[in-house]
Amino acid sequence: QVQLVESGGDLVQAGGSLRLSCAASGRSIMRYAMAWFRQAPGREREFVSAINWSGSSTDYAASVRGRFSISRDNAENTAYLQMNSLKPEDTAVYYCATNSVGFYSGPLFLVEYDYWGQGTQVTVSS
Repeated sequence: QVQLVESGGDLVQAGGSLRLSCAASGRSIMRYAMAWFRQAPGREREFVSAINWSGSSTDYAASVRGRFSISRDNAENTAYLQMNSLKPEDTAVYYCATNSVGFYSGPLFLVEYDYWGQGTQVTVSS
């Protein structure tokens, strides 16, 4: 069983940057995809970004492409989300997730995520 703990959320002004971290324990993330989702008040949870097990492939929601960057450090068992040029509409609780199928090589948008963190709040003021 893997546990995921997000950190790095904060209150930031529009145009600012934040770096979210997702620390995993109980299992190495080395063979598994990692992803970030977010949920704003009154809205459904939405996909933000994903990275495959090797780090060779990434995917982004259109709303964040060019501003956010996902990465992973398997040695640290941690995934990251670098968020630049933040906008008020990026305000949400951000969740980290991982799957249970090792060495998944298909399209990242088809990954089923089995493990989720508790989330970290990101608030962007205008």
